Formats: sequence, C-alpha cells, structure tokens
Amino acid sequence: MAYDFKPFDKKIVEITERLARELSGVRTGRATPVILDGIAVESYGTRMPLNQVANIAVEDARTLRISPWDMSVAKEIEKAITVANLGLSVGSDEKGVRVFFPELTADRRVSLLRIAKEKVEDIRTQLRHERDDVWSDIQVKERDGEITEDDKFRHKDEMQKKVDAANKSFDEALARKEKEIAG
Repeated sequence: MAYDFKPFDKKIVEITERLARELSGVRTGRATPVILDGIAVESYGTRMPLNQVANIAVEDARTLRISPWDMSVAKEIEKAITVANLGLSVGSDEKGVRVFFPELTADRRVSLLRIAKEKVEDIRTQLRHERDDVWSDIQVKERDGEITEDDKFRHKDEMQKKVDAANKSFDEALARKEKEIAG
C-alpha cells in the first residue's frame, strides 16, 4: 500500500519558501524594505506585521524610513526591529523610525553569514520535526496492520530521499547567499 506523502511534500514546499523569505531578509548593500517583512509589532494588544502599522520607504542607499500611522507605536517598532537581530541600527525621531544599514565591513560580512547559517539551521530543524512526524505515522500504520514491514522501510527510504533533496536545496540557497555576501 502506498503512503500519502502529499501533506509532507506540501510542508517541504512551505519550509523551502520560508527559507527563501528569511534569506531574502539577510540583505547586503542597499537598504530594502523586504528585510522587515517578517517583523511583527505589538500594537493595541495584538501582534501585527510592521507593514500594517506603518509606511516603509527607502530614504537613501543605507537608510529606511518607517512612518507609523500612530506615533504611539514608534517605540514598539524600534523594539521589534532590535529584537529581530538583523544587525541593523535603529533610531527614532519626530517623524518616525529610521533604520540604518551598516557598511559591509569584513566583520559585518561574517555576521551576515552567521545569521544566514542560523536561519538555514532553524529551517533544517523544522524539516526534521516534520520528518519525525511522518516516520511516526508510518510506524503506527505498520503496527495497525495497514502496511507491511517491507512497505514501512520502503516509505522510510522514500521519505529520506525527499528530506535529502530539501536539504540539498537549503545548501544551494545558503551557497547563493554566501556568494552574495562575499560580494
């Protein structure tokens, strides 16, 4: 009997897309609002995406200007960006919040590379959890007599091939980001 890997395949696609979004947030060179896409701000008792509480604009090559619609959330915006650990400097003034992108020094390149590697490792951990869930499900189906022991190991091999392919795509994405960071 064939095991239904469709939900697992869907999870792998979601995880891969999440990695792409997170790595796009590790920016080099020019200031870009994309880096702030994953940031949520505490506003009126709920967490909201930054782009739903403020306008984000490129002020110059290394600066973003965040103009909150309600200035009372400016401190929360500043705090959320700082906590996100993106390696950016943040300052507020009467018009809102300014985000400064540091010069790409050798130390900054190392820091960006470390951040990118951490993001990839987080994604790998998420994939391992999904793999473990599928493996547990396969084992339960074998115990319940829905699949044979041979099927169990065939499904395990098929699952591992999918995991290996996903990990290879993660490595390729990291290699591209390393090349971008290196300049």
